[in-house]
Amino acid sequence: MPIYEYQCQSCGHELEKLQRMSDDALTDCPECGEDSLRRLVSAAGFRLKGGGWYETDFKKGAKKNVHDTGKSSASSCSTGTCPLANSDSSAA
Repeated sequence: MPIYEYQCQSCGHELEKLQRMSDDALTDCPECGEDSLRRLVSAAGFRLKGGGWYETDFKKGAKKNVHDTGKSSASSCSTGTCPLANSDSSAA
């Protein structure tokens, strides 16, 4: 279950609440009692980066290591000449 952040528009009180995604958003502020509590948009507490189980597990043979470890494509992508971007544009 995700943790949602709320802020009261009347008094500025902030709180976090563990709720199901299907639960209705809270509206009543526990601090001032007003019906002005709004859900905030916040970033996730974690980020998936690099090669991981989702990319390498349950694969066999040559497909096992699909994460590109070469520096040439990474550096060319940062300069705007990414081979993947160029392959898409040449196919059109």
